[in-house]
Amino acid sequence: MDAMEDTDVRDATDATDAAGLQDALAGFTVGVTAVRRADELIALLRRRGAGVVHGPALRIVAPADDPELLAVTEDLIGRPPDLVVATTVTGFRDWIGAAGGRGLREPLLDRLRGAELLARGPEVRAAVRAAGLTASWAPSSDAPAELLDRLLGEGVAGRRVALQLHGEPPPGLVEALRAAGAEVVVALVRRWAPPEDTGPLDRLLDAVAARGLDAVVLTSAPAAASLLRRAGERGLLGEVVAALRQEVPAMCVGPVTAAPLQALGIGTYQPERPRLGPLVELVRRELPARARVLPVAGRRVEIRGRAVLVDGTPRPVPPAGMALLGLLARRPGWVVGRPELLRALPGAGRDEHAVETAMARLRTALGAPKLIQTVVKRGYRLALDPGGSGETGGEG
Repeated sequence: MDAMEDTDVRDATDATDAAGLQDALAGFTVGVTAVRRADELIALLRRRGAGVVHGPALRIVAPADDPELLAVTEDLIGRPPDLVVATTVTGFRDWIGAAGGRGLREPLLDRLRGAELLARGPEVRAAVRAAGLTASWAPSSDAPAELLDRLLGEGVAGRRVALQLHGEPPPGLVEALRAAGAEVVVALVRRWAPPEDTGPLDRLLDAVAARGLDAVVLTSAPAAASLLRRAGERGLLGEVVAALRQEVPAMCVGPVTAAPLQALGIGTYQPERPRLGPLVELVRRELPARARVLPVAGRRVEIRGRAVLVDGTPRPVPPAGMALLGLLARRPGWVVGRPELLRALPGAGRDEHAVETAMARLRTALGAPKLIQTVVKRGYRLALDPGGSGETGGEG
């Protein structure tokens, strides 16, 4: 569930912090949509050399300020549940705390005490005990399937089931209980809402649509859904989906987070464990594997997203220069004419002199002018080394 994927990311500083990884993502720019632990995720990416565009896709409504949670709490006090399921430590504590802030702590505890109470895992059972309550059963692990099997096995038809959630429910849990005849009341302790300031998210979406990011990192299903919803509101959904299917890979912390994207046919990358550390390691491993490496004029040129490494040294290249270099690298060793290069320049109009200006700045940025050869009256080409990878046609 998303609560696991978004909150239980305890190993953020795991073995991926080994020496030698400081520049593993140099030259790449990554979009981050997270709210919770966003600073930690951004720091881990930047520690590896990545540039980060942060566009929070959500904001968290505090339990104490959530009118929907208050309404559910009052409803359960007025109409007691037959069965209560506590699913997360933080969520259960915050629910009791929010009720206390409204003078409802004891009435709520009294209703919970009168119901059959199940806890999702040993840690949640301890939180229930700390509130002065007793859970009649808890699975040996926090796997949602084990909890659902228990509920369906004992039968829930005709019973009022209060389900405390912290974030989105496990896929199918509420639906399965209702299909089995239960009246399900959801106490959603951590509720998501759209960001009050959509500017940062809009800038991230613009960068995705323009293929200006090398990846987007997502840590919860609500964030993924909010990203797509905002794209639709701005008329960018088609462009964003196309970019995520091709040039801008979506790196998701786990399968629940990936579900809203996969529903639109967007392939995703996921670590083996739904934790922040393995997610960052996934980004560190996958993005360099997508880089283009070419032997050019005795140098090792690696094109990484928005930047270039020449013999391992990052060389910041302006956007116009990256547009030209990307076009040359698609046909290494071949001559690319000025008209085609001009079309690749953003906002260049019809003046071929713009190509010469951008090319001069590109050579300066690379710090090695001989990487790009001028072919008189024809255009430019990368000076691919003999026997190097890529095509080697064109002028000799």
